[in-house]
Amino acid sequence: MLEVRNLMVFFENALAINDLSLSVRDGELVGVIGSNSAGKTTLMNSLSGLIIDMRTKEARRGGERINVYGNIMFKGEDITATKPSDRVKKGIVLCRERHPVFPESDVLENLKIAGYLKKRKEVKASIDYVFELFPALSKLKTRKAGFMSGGEQQMLAIGMALVVRPKLLLLDEPLLGLSPMMQEVVMEAVVHLKEDSGITVLLSEQFARPVLPVIDRGYVVENGMLALDGTGEELMDNPEIKSAYFGF
Repeated sequence: MLEVRNLMVFFENALAINDLSLSVRDGELVGVIGSNSAGKTTLMNSLSGLIIDMRTKEARRGGERINVYGNIMFKGEDITATKPSDRVKKGIVLCRERHPVFPESDVLENLKIAGYLKKRKEVKASIDYVFELFPALSKLKTRKAGFMSGGEQQMLAIGMALVVRPKLLLLDEPLLGLSPMMQEVVMEAVVHLKEDSGITVLLSEQFARPVLPVIDRGYVVENGMLALDGTGEELMDNPEIKSAYFGF
């Protein structure tokens, strides 16, 4: 479904992504594991196309130069230069880090806003599925998003992405700032999402412990470069991963 070939991203003279290649097959749950500043968010912005908007905005205000090299293929089509809005239409949807929601709107309003381009029946069906996936949200329909906990906001942010009906869902650090219990809830929902709906999921995360046991395959990124790859089980059994992410 997705193939990244020799991706390189420069911010001025700083190399954020260095000759990175990866692939995601249809129906897979794939993880990109890495510490802070490893290049995970830059990778997700490149896949979603947000890097194009960032480059345009920086050029307009005379800011830092952003250059992207390599190829991003989606279902056999080169989308490297495709605008983010057109990528969404193709089915690539990004749920960004730190659960961005509309704080002044309640849960139901947030979900409806996310589906503004979809038909009403589709939006209703998607919202019903979100409440099935995250039962806690169904009890908070009229709660303002700004008064929700971090975990509740993360569930809402993922729900908003699902209302768009993605074919490929990109989750950028969905566990950031969450308690271990809430991390488990989110990861269980992601697994159910993949198994029940068939949506392909690529997630980036620095917390390897809750991620590696459930992913089909994973990539470990260090300083913007691919360091290791393999199945979730292979990565869990790797001594380097155990030392770096599990402390033994």
